[in-house]
Amino acid sequence: MEEMQSRRIECITRRDRRYPERMRELPDMPERIYVLGNLPRDDVPSIAIIGARKSSYYGRSQASAYARYFSSLGIQVISGMALGIDGEAHRGALEAGTPTYAVLGCGVDVCYPRSNEILYQKIQQKGGIISEQPPGQGARPGFFPLRNRIISALADVILVIEAREKSGSSITVNYALEQGKAVYALPGPVGKELSVGCHRLIDEGAGIAYTPEIILREWEHKTKKEENPLKKKKIGLAGDRDLVYSVLDLQPKSLNELAKKSQMSLQKTAQALIELELLGMITEVGKNYYRRNP
Repeated sequence: MEEMQSRRIECITRRDRRYPERMRELPDMPERIYVLGNLPRDDVPSIAIIGARKSSYYGRSQASAYARYFSSLGIQVISGMALGIDGEAHRGALEAGTPTYAVLGCGVDVCYPRSNEILYQKIQQKGGIISEQPPGQGARPGFFPLRNRIISALADVILVIEAREKSGSSITVNYALEQGKAVYALPGPVGKELSVGCHRLIDEGAGIAYTPEIILREWEHKTKKEENPLKKKKIGLAGDRDLVYSVLDLQPKSLNELAKKSQMSLQKTAQALIELELLGMITEVGKNYYRRNP
């Protein structure tokens, strides 16, 4: 115990009032969990963003953009710190400033994969590392399905970005459905192996995450408008992007022209264009010239 304390590792049992309320709903909730940093707040909305380790540039950029968007609204991002989608989700969340939390399939003092060492340190500083495995325990294949149930338990909504037909993300989704959580999937290019898993989820009833705003409905329909902590921020962020998108068409337009038509500053217009491009809704066809995607 003294060694754990010297390494800033906390052991939190289910009898501890700090034990996450969301995890108490698990029929097989862990007797104890270990934490480096902090735990997600029970009173703050959270989303799990998960997906393929061997992901595409499209998937990684979307994971980062969606996570950054939700984090900018004060929503906690939960993931597994794996290569690919998980790691990019954490990075996007860190850029926006809201704490992000990684659930590991090994001890919290074991950085897995080792290549995510910098990310591992940053998450501890601005969020937390969580595991039910004891400190010092290395990663094992059987531990990852167990950690997936914790990822889904800690989230209100699960978003899958890129998944093959048979992927670890399906395990998390199954847990989420058992727990009564909402599941969304990001559509991808037809015929691509990394799109098959998401398209299957959509076919089976998952929500289509064609914009991050659509997922906000999961919180809005549960909360009265006057009590909704996301409403004010959402209008500001979504409004800028919607306004810029509304003045775009298939004919390329310059940044200056778009700023003038939308009556926004160049800085705000440029930021909206970056977000629209990351969402795959527009394309930069020349230096500071943009058009809608067909």
